[in-house]
Amino acid sequence: MTIRSAVLDDLPVLLAIEQEAKTAAHWRREQYARLVESEIVLVTEDGGNISGFVCAKSVAGDWEIENMVVAKQGRRRGVGNGLLDELLRRVRQQAGAAVWLEVRESNEPARRLYEKHGFARQGDAVVLQRSGGRRVLYEFRFGKYTGPGC
Repeated sequence: MTIRSAVLDDLPVLLAIEQEAKTAAHWRREQYARLVESEIVLVTEDGGNISGFVCAKSVAGDWEIENMVVAKQGRRRGVGNGLLDELLRRVRQQAGAAVWLEVRESNEPARRLYEKHGFARQGDAVVLQRSGGRRVLYEFRFGKYTGPGC
């Protein structure tokens, strides 16, 4: 498994992966293109095939995970762990103080993954998304967790 920065040529695959994941945020190609060009977008490759990705952007010195999706064939194989470890490593290199995210309350596998990596629940998001379901807000603070990537 290899983790690398995404390039614009990866966008069709990222869109296909996110479309098959009902709990993922669904974005337009242009939104992903902006992140690839100016923020952090990481992909996991296994045998030349992309099996997952994570997108994050800088917001006032902190970072926010915008979307993270693991393809069906990559689940329960360490893809999510690898992506989060590498994202946290890169954010730390850029002197980020914290990483924030929102996740559906019903998405237990994702919530367990974030908690395993030291993210702490900070409450419920105020706005319910059109796609349905209550959102939970999580924060990761560097210095509070000493696992991989930190």
